[in-house]
Amino acid sequence: MESLEHFVIGSVAAALALVPLAERFSIPVLLVLFAVGVVLSVLIDLDHFVLARLRVGDWRHLRRVLGDPTNALSGQGWIFEGVELERERLVSHLVVGLVLVGVGAALNPAAGAFLAAVIAVHVVCDVLRDREIA
Repeated sequence: MESLEHFVIGSVAAALALVPLAERFSIPVLLVLFAVGVVLSVLIDLDHFVLARLRVGDWRHLRRVLGDPTNALSGQGWIFEGVELERERLVSHLVVGLVLVGVGAALNPAAGAFLAAVIAVHVVCDVLRDREIA
C-alpha cells in the first residue's frame, strides 16, 4: 500500500484501538498514542529501504526518494521497481512490530496492545494489497 493509504487506514485503526483505552488514559495521553499510531502506520515502511539495500547492495532506492520527496507521496510503485521485497518486508514488519510491541508492553500493557493492533492492521492491509484483494 502507499503512504497516503496507510495514513488513512492507520488513522482509523488508531482511533478504533483507542476506544477501549479511553478510560485508562487521559486525553493528552490518548492524543499522543493516536499520533504515534498514525506515524507508525506510515513509517514502519521505512524498513523497505534497509531491505532494498541488503538486496541490491546500495542505497539507490532511498536516494531516489530523497532526490524528490514530493514524488514519493504519489504513485509509489516506482520506488522499489526492479527489486522483489514481498516476503522480506512482511517478515521485517513483524520483527519490527514485535520489538515495538514488546517495548510498549513493558512500559504499559495497554500501550503494547494498542501498538499490536495498529501494526496488525498495517500488515493485514499489505497482505490484502499484495493479493490484489484491496
